[in-house]
Amino acid sequence: MADDLPRAGDVYHVGAAASVQFAGDRALTFRVIRVDVRPTYAGWLWIDGYVLGTSGDATERRLIFVRRDGLKKLR
Repeated sequence: MADDLPRAGDVYHVGAAASVQFAGDRALTFRVIRVDVRPTYAGWLWIDGYVLGTSGDATERRLIFVRRDGLKKLR
């Protein structure tokens, strides 16, 4: 299970499949800093990282709660 967790430096598209709060124009490009490994609901994760702007620069640091299967890895 730990092998399929996001890793520091991974970049993901976070949209509606990850959580309804990221639907539509609220979707994010997100670079992972760390994953909180404490137990939570099955299939869900707390991920700490940076929202990336259109140029790829970090614009905001956030801690987000998402479905692991809803994350789309970009790089």
